[in-house]
Amino acid sequence: MDFWIQFGRGPLFALVFSLMVLGLARIVLLTLVGVVEAYRRSWDRIVNWKEVRRQTFHWLVPVGRLWRSRPVYSTLSMLFHVGLLLVPLFAAAHVLLWRRSVGFAWKAMPQTPTDVLTIIVLLAGAGLLLGRATSAAARSISRPQEYFWPVLLLIPFATGFACSHAALSAKTYQALMLLHVYAAALIMALIPFTKIAHCVLTPLSQIVTAVAWKFPRGAGDRVAATLGYADCPSWLPKARLDKAAHTVVPVVTTTTTARVEIPLAKQEVTAQ
Repeated sequence: MDFWIQFGRGPLFALVFSLMVLGLARIVLLTLVGVVEAYRRSWDRIVNWKEVRRQTFHWLVPVGRLWRSRPVYSTLSMLFHVGLLLVPLFAAAHVLLWRRSVGFAWKAMPQTPTDVLTIIVLLAGAGLLLGRATSAAARSISRPQEYFWPVLLLIPFATGFACSHAALSAKTYQALMLLHVYAAALIMALIPFTKIAHCVLTPLSQIVTAVAWKFPRGAGDRVAATLGYADCPSWLPKARLDKAAHTVVPVVTTTTTARVEIPLAKQEVTAQ
């Protein structure tokens, strides 16, 4: 069994780590290419980059939105994700594994914060799983993977904590460590091909929304025509549905060009 543990820590770890990095890099690259292509083809290239940065920060650090809807669930989810990111990257044993496998590493986190975050992940993950299983609304939109992933993610935390703190026999320790190593390897191998890829897509979500989600040229006028308001000019500052408020006066000229300026709408209409 010790051979398989060392194999999982060595060659297998290097393989799944490479697969995860290359797979996530491919997803990010394709996303960025899609954003650039959408921007290039769009007729509306106005993007409020300040708002994009603000929204991205609020999505990554959603502290201000935690208590607006489902506060308990939101808090558990945030704590779960924080520990899920920090423990695998900064636990001392993991940092040593990183250095031995890929040739570089960073400063490890002390043992006490690692233990605290591990317990938080276990409790928060169990709470999220229980909340999904006991909520009829959540069950109605849940697929099998919604239950599979929390369980799979909790296995390395539970086994790692047990191996570090419990008084175990040699065989029990090896069995738990084997489960710990191969569960983590399975997670890394699956990340680029499942919904967990959102770990790298979330920072890009607001950019994609701002650049790619544009109505086609003339879409507003076609929608108005479908609703029966084709005679209501889209450039008027008043509500489009207030049909009685609009009076359309055609401008007819023969040889000159008449320009009517609407200051409030900041638009110009040119009639030949």
